[in-house]
Amino acid sequence: MDQTALPDVERLLRLETVEEVVDAIQRLAVRGAPAIGVAGGLGVALAAFTLSDLSAAVTALREARPTAVNLARAVDRVAAVLVNGPEATLAEALAIRDEEIASSDSMAAYGVDLIGELCGRSPRLLTHCNTGGLATVTGGTALGVVFALHRAGRLAGVVASETRPLLQGARLTTWELARAGVPFRVSVDGAGPFLIARGEVDAVIIGADRICANGDVVNKIGSYAHALGAARAGVPFVVVAPESTVDRATPHGAAVEIEDRGSAEVARALPAANPAFDVTPFDLVTAVVTDRRVVRFAAGQTWDDVPLGPLRSSL
Repeated sequence: MDQTALPDVERLLRLETVEEVVDAIQRLAVRGAPAIGVAGGLGVALAAFTLSDLSAAVTALREARPTAVNLARAVDRVAAVLVNGPEATLAEALAIRDEEIASSDSMAAYGVDLIGELCGRSPRLLTHCNTGGLATVTGGTALGVVFALHRAGRLAGVVASETRPLLQGARLTTWELARAGVPFRVSVDGAGPFLIARGEVDAVIIGADRICANGDVVNKIGSYAHALGAARAGVPFVVVAPESTVDRATPHGAAVEIEDRGSAEVARALPAANPAFDVTPFDLVTAVVTDRRVVRFAAGQTWDDVPLGPLRSSL
């Protein structure tokens, strides 16, 4: 699905070269940490079937976007089996895809239990950017939890932050929420903390592009402001992301390369600061929900305190 065309046009893309895969990732036709990981892995398989210079293709795919850890991790994983031939790379890429599908379902199960514990039966949730099937393969991360709560009749509604400057919330999240029949309102990014302070939100639930060893969360720009608003109001701030987004090799958020997408998306002929992501410090994160566990960083837990649990089903 070409995410740059939504919600007005539902257009499927057929990517037939590595250059087309790289371009789709860079221009956000394919976006979301798990989704670009799957796309990157399939891109390596495509290179194995079609190219002789595989090292250049692998480098181009790996560096298409620098911040989300899933992309580099998936590319490296598929590249590691290049010596076994093209069919092996395709099998590995499809295995990553299938793992992300199972991961989404398991995150939903863990997340529904946590939100119920924190907020009661029918919470009002605020989310930022897009974290549904468009950003994964199916289901989603934070929106996967939202959809599961809705299916169970345990959701009052959602505030979807519009997500400047490319409006992933207003364009993509609302498209997914409407298709699922979830009641929602769109808010401008800056209104989120005020809505939280005014008592209109019971919890903030977002995804992540990278979660560091200390629990710092790298996510779409605007996430940090919502975390500050939630902390001030005493509202839970929950991050939902698969274990594949956890980066124990990066100590903290300050060590992450934050992509700046330049001025064109923000202003014409004016200099602009346009970071694509920000960093929410771990002590503002009530809990991180993965497909295998729930880690409560604001309460002092670390990754080592919570062992990996089983994959679960939200059905």
